[in-house]
Order: sequence, then C-alpha cells, then structure tokens
Amino acid sequence: MAHTNESVVSEFVFLGLSTSWELQLFFFAIFSTVYVTAVLGNIMIIVIISSDSQLNSPMYFLLSNLSFIDICQSNFATPKMLVDFFVEYKTISFEGCMAQIFLLHSFVGSEMMLLVAMAYDRFIAICKPLYYSTIMNRRLCLIFVFISWAVGILHSVSHLAFTVNLPFCGPNEVDSFFCDLPLVIELACMDTYEIEIMILTNSGLISLSCFLALMISYTIIVITVWRRSSSGSSKALSTLTAHITVVILFFGPCIYFYIWPFSRLSMDKFLSVFYTICTPMLNPIIYSLRNEDVKSAMRKLRSRHLNWKN
Repeated sequence: MAHTNESVVSEFVFLGLSTSWELQLFFFAIFSTVYVTAVLGNIMIIVIISSDSQLNSPMYFLLSNLSFIDICQSNFATPKMLVDFFVEYKTISFEGCMAQIFLLHSFVGSEMMLLVAMAYDRFIAICKPLYYSTIMNRRLCLIFVFISWAVGILHSVSHLAFTVNLPFCGPNEVDSFFCDLPLVIELACMDTYEIEIMILTNSGLISLSCFLALMISYTIIVITVWRRSSSGSSKALSTLTAHITVVILFFGPCIYFYIWPFSRLSMDKFLSVFYTICTPMLNPIIYSLRNEDVKSAMRKLRSRHLNWKN
C-alpha cells in the first residue's frame, strides 16, 4: 500500500470509553442490549415490510432501505467495541482503521441522501397526491437508493483519499472506541490544517445542504397538512412527526461534529456513542410506535406466526 513508505504506524490503540473495569462491564451490558435491539429491530422492519402487501409503497420501500443502512452502521464498529471491553490493550490495524473510516462515512452519507428521498416522497404524497403514483414509481425509488449509496461512497472515498497517505510516524492513541476521522488525522506527523479544512468543507456541505433541504421540505409539508382538517391529514401528521424526529436525532450530533470537528470536548465521546450505536436503534422504535400501518402489519405477522405454530 502507498502508506508503507511513509508511515511507521502499523496499528492504532483505542483509549475506549473508560479505564474502570466496573464501568466497562456496565457499558458492555447497556451497549450490547442496544446493539441487539438495533439489529433485530431493523431486521424486523425489513421482514414486516417485505411480507405485507399493504406496505408495498415507495415510503416503506425507502424505509426498508433505511433499516438496511442502520444494520450496516450498527456493525461497522460496535461488535469490536463490545469485545474490547474485555481487552486491556485495544488495538486496530492501520488497514482496519481506514476501513472503519470508509464504512462510517459511506453509511452516514447514504443515510443523509435517503432521508432526503423520504422527505421528497412525503412532499409528493401530501402536496401533489394526484400525481403520487405517477411520480413515485419503483424506477424512481431504485434511482434514489442508487444515488444515496453512490453519494455516500464518493463522500467516503474523498475523505479516505486525504487520510490514507498521511505520514503516521509515532503517536497512535485514538481517544475513542473507533477510528474517528478528526482524531486519526491529528496523529499525522505533519501540519494537517489544509486537510482539516477540506474535510470540514466536504462534510459540512453534504450535511448542511441535506439538513436544509429536509427542513424546507418538511416545513412546506407541515403547513400543507395544517391547512387541511381530516383524518387523513391527522395520519399524515403522525407519519411526519416520526420522520422529523429521526431527522433531528440523526443530524443533531452530525452537524455538531462538523461544526467543531477538530476541537474535542469530554462529552464528544458520548455523543459519538449516541451517534454510532443508539441512532440505528431509534428508527425501528420511532417508526413502529408512531406508524399505525407498521403496527398493524406487526400484529398480522404475529397472528400468522401463532396460527402456523398451532
């Protein structure tokens, strides 16, 4: 690889969340529960949507893809973190560290674009309902999914291109539980100011532009819904509340990290935990608890399973 001529660092050391054995056991119990809930919850959403013909709509097709991304995000670093709670010397190879950076930014970039696609779907459904079936066809949904993954991967590759060839010649301790890009760049044996600015610009543009597009879309949608008074509008408002909640919880920590990416506070480590471990669990909880169609499909699937057992 290109870095071997310049870099003498073959592995990085994670400082983790705590050095206390008792706290690490506590964190293991909590985060393993969150991890299993996130993975099983998102698998459950995919199974429910694929098994219920009434959920064969663009919104639920995009939701199932969102759940797939969340499953991927749950697995890029969390399993290693759980194992590392029982390891005193928490290390990761150079290649493994670069892989974590690539996967995280691929999944985050893809989820941003997919949330924009879901907002567009709701915009057409509520503001242009007569044209919904014509505009939001399966071909457009597949294009949205392809674009979301393409943007996420390109976004990640652009970060990795700046990072993989940096000279790492000594310091190798990362004050986190995974390879957080700003923390890794700080370990390079050179002035990384220009690289930090390029990464900040790249990440800031995609996150802020997606967030603004989402806020504008949902503002227009909410105003349209409030002008109507019907049971259908009430149901639409309930669905919108779930979407907006996911957007705020997803973009809140994301924008925070991109505004202050290279000035770390003590609470940043715990925001990283929320962002990488807890966020994938929130989508199935929010969508299953607030969405009547999903709850109805869950009851039908449960009844079908009980009937099959009997």
